[in-house]
Amino acid sequence: MAGTNRGEYDLAVMGGGSGGFGAALAAARQGLEVLIIERSRRFGGTAVHGGVNCWEMGIGGTGIPFDVYQRLKRGFPHSVGIYSTGRHFIWQDAWYWPNQLDKVSFPGGEFLIDPDRTYRDTLRRHPGAGQPKTEEWCRDHWHGVPFLPDAMETVERAMLAETGKVALRLNTVFTEILSNNGRIERVRLNDGSIVRARYWVDATDGVLASAAGCESLHGIDPRSLFDEPNAPEAPSDALNAVTLIYKIMPSQKETIEPLPTGIPADCWWADSFPPMSCVQYPDMGRNCNMLPTMEGREQVLLGCQAAYKECVRRVKAHWHFVQTHWPEFRRYRMVWLAPMLGIRESRRVVCERMLNENDIRFGLSRQTDNDIIAIADHALDRHGESGGCLELDEPYGIPYRCLIPKGWRNLLVASRAAGFSSIAASSCRLSRTMMQLGQAAGTAVALARHLDASLPEISPAALRDQLLRQHVQLDWPAPAELTAYINAADDF
Repeated sequence: MAGTNRGEYDLAVMGGGSGGFGAALAAARQGLEVLIIERSRRFGGTAVHGGVNCWEMGIGGTGIPFDVYQRLKRGFPHSVGIYSTGRHFIWQDAWYWPNQLDKVSFPGGEFLIDPDRTYRDTLRRHPGAGQPKTEEWCRDHWHGVPFLPDAMETVERAMLAETGKVALRLNTVFTEILSNNGRIERVRLNDGSIVRARYWVDATDGVLASAAGCESLHGIDPRSLFDEPNAPEAPSDALNAVTLIYKIMPSQKETIEPLPTGIPADCWWADSFPPMSCVQYPDMGRNCNMLPTMEGREQVLLGCQAAYKECVRRVKAHWHFVQTHWPEFRRYRMVWLAPMLGIRESRRVVCERMLNENDIRFGLSRQTDNDIIAIADHALDRHGESGGCLELDEPYGIPYRCLIPKGWRNLLVASRAAGFSSIAASSCRLSRTMMQLGQAAGTAVALARHLDASLPEISPAALRDQLLRQHVQLDWPAPAELTAYINAADDF
């Protein structure tokens, strides 16, 4: 990738997922010299290589996410689409699952490419106060953005390269870190080189912040910590569930693919096979997401490699189960397994502001924070771990202080490890939200660099003004100017 190749940068970003991409691009577009350090051999993170190749419906998809969508649509038009909801067992045969599967018309939720929908149709999830989540409402309002992962990686890397300001180091991790008085001064990489930067963004699961000495939280928080109504009295080591996503493609031959030796046909880790989200790709393949594949705490106990190996066994059994009970899938073949697990929750860094369930359920209309830098409206959804899927009445805002580790001066967190309670994290974790946290972080760093200031010193009003200029939605309903911009670009 074109860009700087040096040992000292304005900004070093640890992690090349959605948050890291957003931070690097925003900072580079404003003239900063940026380094991205990514442990994987490829760029894009969970949203690309974890199989989460779909942006779910929801507020907070303007700004850089919309820029990315436009680039995909214009440069790789057959790699991205908009989906609408098809069949869904919840609305048709939910009471039969899993005891009378012959009466269930589809093994989960089906989401199909809909050429009549546009990007602006994807920018809302919440039904609204007093509005039930009916089938009719969901079919009319719930639309997401599935994309082919290789095209997404190509577009993101091209957008970074066009700035001429970004250096990318793949297959790279840090081995040592020197921090002092609330500042990271430098890190040593696994090739022995030293990196210095004025500012740092942690876009990992909090690895950089934790190594620097930031306090972090893990598991479900007790009620006493944030006074959340749905928090338990005692803390728990439970984590939001883990997914291993697989792709299937149409086939002319009808058959049930045989199970590999040593994999049972019956579900051995739960009472029954879970339903799945089945999203149609633009190439007519299907993204199959068994919900869930593994509990979060089990993944931690097993470790990454053993957990991945066990999840492979489970998805093979799941696919055999789907083909056995729903004949339409016998004309499909499993062609791809995501090379990494989709992890929804890990550690969370203690930040100057910790967003919690009360903030999310109050919503924008009752939030008093003056530093909101992104908005979201995804449900509070822990995938079976201590609570169901609670839809929201209105969007909520994420304050800038949720990105600032407590007591730190030159470090921001722009990932699922930011300043969220465990309940809040179940809503804030989606890819487009992470990309907008990154955009806010990169913009804050640019403001700080130009003022030679620390990150907590940045004016919330100045930061919000810059984000509004970048077409980031910070209010609900969206301002008329932003709506007009999205409509005009969407119809191009």
